[in-house]
Amino acid sequence: MTDPLPRPLAAVRNAQLPDGRVVDVSFASGVVSAITTAGTADTLGPTLDLRGRLLLPAPAEPHAHLDKARSFDAANPKLGDLGSAIDAWRSHASAMSVESIVERARAQALAMLAAGTTAIRSHVDVLEDGGAGLEDVTRAARALVQVRAELAGLMDIQLVALAGPHCPDHHLEAVLDAGIELVGGAPHLAPDPAADLARLLAIAERRGIGADLHTDENLAGPVTLDAYARAVRDWPGDRPRTAGHCVRLGTLEAARRDAIIADVKAAGLGIVTLPITNLYLQGWEHPVSTPRGLAPLRELLDAGVRLGAGADNVRDPFNPVGRGDALETASLLVTAGHLPPEEAYGLVSTGARSVMGLPAAGTAVGAPADFLAIRAVNLVDAIATAPADRIVIHRGRVVAITEARCELPALSVAPLPVPVS
Repeated sequence: MTDPLPRPLAAVRNAQLPDGRVVDVSFASGVVSAITTAGTADTLGPTLDLRGRLLLPAPAEPHAHLDKARSFDAANPKLGDLGSAIDAWRSHASAMSVESIVERARAQALAMLAAGTTAIRSHVDVLEDGGAGLEDVTRAARALVQVRAELAGLMDIQLVALAGPHCPDHHLEAVLDAGIELVGGAPHLAPDPAADLARLLAIAERRGIGADLHTDENLAGPVTLDAYARAVRDWPGDRPRTAGHCVRLGTLEAARRDAIIADVKAAGLGIVTLPITNLYLQGWEHPVSTPRGLAPLRELLDAGVRLGAGADNVRDPFNPVGRGDALETASLLVTAGHLPPEEAYGLVSTGARSVMGLPAAGTAVGAPADFLAIRAVNLVDAIATAPADRIVIHRGRVVAITEARCELPALSVAPLPVPVS
């Protein structure tokens, strides 16, 4: 495979599916056109022999922070909870240039593409005015709009304006005018959560756009998810509405939790759980019986709520580690969220695309031809070992290839002794 990327394909051959079948998958106009027994695809054009690699629907990232990614070393924050992370980020962000944000965001987006992610929704901070007016406020927005343009055709990028509780409306409007698609914020952090929620949703309604809010990212304290769900219940069906984190929902008593989940389901509100960041940020104040910072995954799934999972922060004040690899997120959903591997991978692929308003990718005729081909025996093996060797396909084109090489010494294995009868 020597032609430059991206490389169009008419089909992939000898792909192993999670159910064990080995098939050929044909593409046309960026979607799956046929799935046939291996060796039987009848296509004109370039094909790629996967040689038994596991073929999975490509992951999507429904909640990233590309403007913050890879800033941990420069910010040098004190490790701690959500409040300390916000303070560290605010201090660091005041000196960031558009160019530095572009460099970090581009590097992280490309790393995620190499890992298999072909769609990202990223929140982007409405930054504080450091004296240059709207030029300061829109730095991160302008940087991510540039990255989105640079990577168009390689991956889908959606952007959300993250407005803090003290962000003036005209600052949020300026960021939206810079090319950001959705209204975001964190009403639970405001002095008056209900008022901030109403303010943000009013701006979204006035502009006829959707909302993706950080929601109740605390183990205790305000609950805004129910009011959010009721407020958007009558929105047009195609208008995006998403709530990220929803940690507080997992600590409520069962009756109230279930009532709020019913409101969420009725409103068509998508939920995004973010295990790596919330396992890191939540629980510092509980040295004994430390709770897990997760939304109630089983209850949401059983209720039929649209649910996705993401990596959230990567190597920034809100999470000093992480790779932005969907297989890492899926592994945490199994370990900390107690989900079966099939459901865990579903949340970082089909579920993530659902809350992003994207059609499900994968091996179905008419589905977007977005795939991750990986050297793994089966899905459990892929999640457990996260092999580096990967081929990524977006809209029927190869957009990333990673090849890994491992060399080990030869072993001299002595024959087992024959037992004496």
